[in-house]
Amino acid sequence: MEPAKVVDGVDVYIEGEGPETIVMIHGWPDTYRLWDAQVAELKSRYRCVRFTLPGFDIGKPRRSYTLNAMIRVLLHIVNSVSQKQKVILMVHDWGCVFGYEFYMRNKALVSAIIGVDIGDAQSKAAARSRSVGQKMMIASYQSTLALAWAVGGPIGNMMTRSMARMLGAPSPREYISSGMNYPYYILTAGAAGSYNSLVPFVPTVPMLYIYGTRKPFMFHSPQWTETLAAKEGCKVVAMETDHWPMLRAPQRFNDIVISWLSRPADAEEEEDAA
Repeated sequence: MEPAKVVDGVDVYIEGEGPETIVMIHGWPDTYRLWDAQVAELKSRYRCVRFTLPGFDIGKPRRSYTLNAMIRVLLHIVNSVSQKQKVILMVHDWGCVFGYEFYMRNKALVSAIIGVDIGDAQSKAAARSRSVGQKMMIASYQSTLALAWAVGGPIGNMMTRSMARMLGAPSPREYISSGMNYPYYILTAGAAGSYNSLVPFVPTVPMLYIYGTRKPFMFHSPQWTETLAAKEGCKVVAMETDHWPMLRAPQRFNDIVISWLSRPADAEEEEDAA
């Protein structure tokens, strides 16, 4: 598939027609292809915009992006596709981290948020909700991926693909490289561009939060989901999947998204076990 445009060296794909635009941002170790099933379903009603995160595309030069640099690229992309209207963000994994920060810095550009499996992952409340064993698991995979970024080359790629396999990541091996790991390097090594300056995410627009329950630890605190679900226009849905509900149960995921988008003012919390 040919990109509709190139923004700051990032290939941007635009599919579908509709009065509203959904900007889809993936995480590790994925590419724009993560959203194939969602675009197929949504493009008859919405303009679907997706891209591979800068630095994540195995066909592009290897480089890291500071938080400010990443938000700047996202801003350029949104401004180039928004048609001067607010956009809906659909974000997953590191896409949540960057998408939430983008929203906090550019609230006037976003009408609604669909967050997938990442909530207040870095908060003290989330840390308190995890056992020592869970904290060790998180530290282990993050430090391994940070090391793989530092090593680079074929060995770094091998380390990254091995970790992706261990974590059950569904992304095809040929699209995975150590170049995707720079967020972990910046996060764990305190490198230049540290994410310590992230603004606490407090959405004031309607938000749908979907998360998987079949994983060894959560990326949100119980308090965070309870608070979100109680907000007008917001909804929390738990699915019996792992970290990638949009891929494991795409039809159910799509049904939840379409239903919520058609009734964004419905604030009733749903705990779904589909």
